[in-house]
Amino acid sequence: MRALLKLCAKQKPEISEFLKAINLNSLEQIPDSYSEVDETGEADLAFRVKAAKGHPTVVGILLEHKSGSDKFVFAQISRYVNKVMKLQNDLVDVMPTRAFIFYNGKGPWDPFKLLRKNYSDYFFKPVLPFQCHFIDMKMISDEDCIGCDDVATAMGVTAMKYAFNRKKLLAILPKFQKALTQIPYDEAKNLLEKISVYLKEYLGESILKELDMAFVSIGQKYGFVSAGDVFRQRLAAGKAEALAEGISKGRKEGRAEGMKKGMMAKTRSLAKGFLKKGISVETIAEVTGLTIDEIKAL
Repeated sequence: MRALLKLCAKQKPEISEFLKAINLNSLEQIPDSYSEVDETGEADLAFRVKAAKGHPTVVGILLEHKSGSDKFVFAQISRYVNKVMKLQNDLVDVMPTRAFIFYNGKGPWDPFKLLRKNYSDYFFKPVLPFQCHFIDMKMISDEDCIGCDDVATAMGVTAMKYAFNRKKLLAILPKFQKALTQIPYDEAKNLLEKISVYLKEYLGESILKELDMAFVSIGQKYGFVSAGDVFRQRLAAGKAEALAEGISKGRKEGRAEGMKKGMMAKTRSLAKGFLKKGISVETIAEVTGLTIDEIKAL
């Protein structure tokens, strides 16, 4: 959240001013955040943060993400504010709140446009019971993302901003390969899996296979074999979770007990694909659980 706000501040001076007014290190998520996922598919992400100086003020920060235009977004945020942004004191029970609307849809959209059409500047701000910022994620620069210290945030933003642009996505994501080597293996693996799941929703299986090729050299180039190969395995197999479970079980209990015949066939097919891509026999053996002799015999 801190990294995301800092990226946004580079594009919007008003967000930069907001960050100067708060103590970003005091940021904490509100655990009882409002959610109507079961009924309407709506959910929020809410935080509390203290003012940088002066009175011991607590300010609310609310995030909302949209992949398409929504004329009811302000009503939605108003419900969030009323239900989540509460203070337990004798003066007021509602927190001053900054709402951030993040948008990564295909076409242009500005939720403030309708408000500006119906209200003059004099009435515009008082219309909303909260202060609100709109961030079109396409406006966050690639350079700022690549230079961001938080690789998970930077790659997440990049995947979202180019979720509908295959060409740009394939060109920019591999530039984070080196940054991935700087974070723990489990974090990198989790990040790559989240991105693959997210992009699959918008671009389908084909883009994942192309990204597979884009990341093919990460192991050899930066010594980050495990995460790179797990990512390629996930993309190429199409049945990643089942395959991973089978491999894990096979390593612990023996391949004969841990994999069924069908899974073994998929594993061999996967190994053949890796061989065609020029991946070393040793690396393929580590990922698939096959022996070097079995791989050479394919």
